[in-house]
Amino acid sequence: MDTINVSLSRFNGQSKLLVRSLLSGASGAHRALSVFHSQQRADPGLSLSSFIETLCQDEITCAPMEAQPLTVQDPHPSPWVSTLVRQLQRNLGAHSEEPLYTLLCSQRLKELSQRLVGSGETEGWAKCFSGHSVESGSQSASGLSVLGTQRKRKSSFVASDGDETGQQSKRIKVDVCGSECLDAEEQSVKEEISGRRENDAVAETSAEELQPAPDQPCDALPEHIKVAVLQIKELLESQTEWDQSSTDVFKVLNECDPGQVELLCSTLRLPDLPQQTLPKLCSSILAPSPDLSYSTAATLIKSLLLEKVLSLSEPASRCLVTAVTMLCSRCPRPMCHALIEPVLVEKNIGNPQAELLNRLIEGCLDSHYRLLVLQMTFRIAWSEAVLSIIHSLLDSKPDLSEELFTKFTEQLVSQGPQFTKSVQFAKMMLTVLTKYSTYVTAAHKQSLHGCLMLNETFLKKSLQAALKRIRHS
Repeated sequence: MDTINVSLSRFNGQSKLLVRSLLSGASGAHRALSVFHSQQRADPGLSLSSFIETLCQDEITCAPMEAQPLTVQDPHPSPWVSTLVRQLQRNLGAHSEEPLYTLLCSQRLKELSQRLVGSGETEGWAKCFSGHSVESGSQSASGLSVLGTQRKRKSSFVASDGDETGQQSKRIKVDVCGSECLDAEEQSVKEEISGRRENDAVAETSAEELQPAPDQPCDALPEHIKVAVLQIKELLESQTEWDQSSTDVFKVLNECDPGQVELLCSTLRLPDLPQQTLPKLCSSILAPSPDLSYSTAATLIKSLLLEKVLSLSEPASRCLVTAVTMLCSRCPRPMCHALIEPVLVEKNIGNPQAELLNRLIEGCLDSHYRLLVLQMTFRIAWSEAVLSIIHSLLDSKPDLSEELFTKFTEQLVSQGPQFTKSVQFAKMMLTVLTKYSTYVTAAHKQSLHGCLMLNETFLKKSLQAALKRIRHS
């Protein structure tokens, strides 16, 4: 990690993201290509020349725990690496008269091409190696680059000055192969070129995913928001820690209207994000934007969390719980309307959803929002999961008005007949008769008595006794 930090210190912000992408494992090259394409779309004038120059600089290092003088990395760089760097510089427009290969290498390539064609005529591969300088321009350089890159496993002598014994052995093998060997070699090159084109196509596809297609609604966003979307997408796809500059990009949310926030969420595919990304994303959203508007917060909550909560078939993960409670604590009203109400309305919710909502009721919502959630339950058909949520709301003892308590008892009486054997319903009723006895009027008592007569659980006698204890002046 120390070595990586030292290397990164030489780069600016955009270049650091490229380096981190390159270091992100087996797919680092494709990831870095995708990142560069997205950066180039945001800034058409962006070039890799300075990045490559910085990347290939010599760096002073010292082996740890050894009392040795400082040395320069790679005092004898690989000829392949040197050649590929020069080719990259040419592709980026940094033209150089220095040939990509040595004079000795050029002579050997000529001999090989003449033996392959068998006639001394300048055809086939020989056209690629007609000289040792770069006078023929990009065509010669491209031919050598393709051969060198795609056949280095079979022709390692091309980029190095190996001994003549090994070279002579390879020449003898070429002579013995004859025309059949030539056909096989040409077919191998064709297959490798085809494979490279497929890899390039995959890389281009990956890069295009960072930017919506031209006909996508993201085109309706202003340019500075498009740039922010690309930067956020790079963060979400990176495997590195986010720093302060990464968090600052989320300030753009305060500049978006409701429609733009929806486009942003859709473009970033927030519903598809893995749950382990949610805590740091929610933290970054809230850090620069302590006062998100209601519409912005509601859209983010719906995009980030609703589908994940509705699809729970087991208790919510720690990451999901952290993200939900974080947003609920800071944005309780949007959370009630964008997450809690849609979950309550869903007919097939079960214990995992009820447990998560009970966490929010107990730890994040004050009395005002608990009353809001309780009123939401008046407009839906109750289920065992909903009964658990109502019980949790009543246990928290919100400040009920007489009007609200009357509406609640009406719901108890109307929905009670379907829960005659439900222990959860009986427990909720017992809570009403003990914790809210002062709210029970004579009219309420008469309605509740009829409801209790239908109860068939072991708590029936306890319920009747609790109702009987309620006195009226």
